[in-house]
Amino acid sequence: MLRRRMLIMLGVVLLIVLALAAYKAFSIYTMVQGFSVPRPAVSVAVATATERPWQARLPTVGTLKALQGVDLSLETDGTVIDLQFESGQKVKAGQPLLRLDSAVESALLETALADLGLAQLDYGRGSQLVGSQAISKGEFDRLSAVLKKSKATVNQLKAALGKKSIIAPFSGTIGIRQVDVGDYMASGTMIATLQDLSSLYVDFFVPEQSVPKIALGQPVQVIVAAYPTVEYPGTISAINPKVENSTRNVQVRATLANPDGKLMPGMFASLQVLLPDPQPRIVVPESAITYTLYGNSVYVAVPKKAEDGSLVKDDKGQPVLIAERRFVETGERRDGQVMITKGVQSGEKVVTAGQLKLDNGSRIAISDDKTLAGQNSQPRAD
Repeated sequence: MLRRRMLIMLGVVLLIVLALAAYKAFSIYTMVQGFSVPRPAVSVAVATATERPWQARLPTVGTLKALQGVDLSLETDGTVIDLQFESGQKVKAGQPLLRLDSAVESALLETALADLGLAQLDYGRGSQLVGSQAISKGEFDRLSAVLKKSKATVNQLKAALGKKSIIAPFSGTIGIRQVDVGDYMASGTMIATLQDLSSLYVDFFVPEQSVPKIALGQPVQVIVAAYPTVEYPGTISAINPKVENSTRNVQVRATLANPDGKLMPGMFASLQVLLPDPQPRIVVPESAITYTLYGNSVYVAVPKKAEDGSLVKDDKGQPVLIAERRFVETGERRDGQVMITKGVQSGEKVVTAGQLKLDNGSRIAISDDKTLAGQNSQPRAD
């Protein structure tokens, strides 16, 4: 009786083990069948890597300076009696701007002019009398010296009187006025700034190893933070003939037009020197590049090949495309394009959208749907 119970128990255990084994085998079979089913193709957008002339550029930064710019100041002291300009006004060369009280200097000039007239009369009489020996040669020399002294005194007072006023040294835009009528101004006091904004200089520095790449007349493109979408063209007008000891850089100056007057001296400028002799380079859209810590890479759409080297085709007879990941060496980036120096050949198709779903060897389907660009808004980081 005991043996019969034991046999029944062993039979039940055996049935349970067989049931578990069958369930596990079925699970493994289902999993294998799932892996063996071909994964659907990933829809991606592609672009063709093209070879085009690529003009190398030398990026740098600089500062805008006026073609002519001065801080107008007084050479002598006095009281302001007349102002002939307004803040922000455009003035012409030679235009009077300010006049100080010059009553004392004017009176002294009148006295000096009277003395000069008397000295000229005395000299004229003396020149007639010295010929007839009515006066001595020494007396005539004294009269000549008095005349010269009177002329010098008049010139001195005229110069002092001229310093009592300020005229515009060149045409330009005058800044904010710093004085008012009635102010007593000491010598050296600035009254306003005057800037010629018709053209501007941009001063910048380049490393000494880049000096052979630049020359007078070479074009530059200037961008300022105030107008980031506008490029202002200019040309190199001067190269400093020495290298700075502290930085080993060379100062360079370019000239650019400012017809609308938007650019102002002191602005920070980001500029690129256009280097000569454009070279053919492979270029791809910047969205095709995947940036990682291990290097930059792209996915290239290539036909899938069987083990014998023949092309694998789908049910429509078209070659099956897969994504081949390649590490590339990139160069300069510009206007949404990246220069590729190694890793991609001209004419190859690179994936520009949809990379987030790809792995090396993934089957892909090329799509023209522009919404794919949203799937690639952030660079993939593996």
